[in-house]
Amino acid sequence: MLDILVLYYSQHGATRELARLIARGVDGVPGCQARLRTVPKVSAVCEAVEPAIPDGGAPYVERQDLVDCAGLALGSPTRFGNMASAMKYFLDGTSGEWMQGALAGKPACVFTSTSSLHGGQEATLLTMMVPLLHHGMVIAGLPYSEAALLATQTGGTPYGVSHLAGRRATGRSASTRRPWRWRRGSGWRSWR
Repeated sequence: MLDILVLYYSQHGATRELARLIARGVDGVPGCQARLRTVPKVSAVCEAVEPAIPDGGAPYVERQDLVDCAGLALGSPTRFGNMASAMKYFLDGTSGEWMQGALAGKPACVFTSTSSLHGGQEATLLTMMVPLLHHGMVIAGLPYSEAALLATQTGGTPYGVSHLAGRRATGRSASTRRPWRWRRGSGWRSWR
């Protein structure tokens, strides 16, 4: 059974929803199972302020999850065209895994959500790819052969799954884009 790590950070729930849909897609692929994990918030205080176990949602990721996974789906909301600091903080602490080559040759994809259509989706996806490339991961995007990519009005790029959330969103994105988010999981099949 291939263990695919679906790792995300979500402050308001939109990225968590994407992560759950991607995990469902992975679980739908024979021989694959999703391991849903999140990262804790980062605080300006120099001591641990988050509980050891999250109050709700997925458990916190451990570095061993990276070592053990056969592939990675990495998600973060957009922060000025970048991943959220909590995800960056976690990735900055993976130099040991980088030195070991723990992720080298493994497939990866990235996903994001923004509160505005031109809120930096593509820039965020690209910045999330950079540390994965340094780890030697093989990045998979969303090809234009995915017909829904050409029809979406709420986000979506060839760099990865994206989602328009927030006050300006129509609320229809979950129902109109769900099928191709689920199919995102089927790409893992070719990596077995």
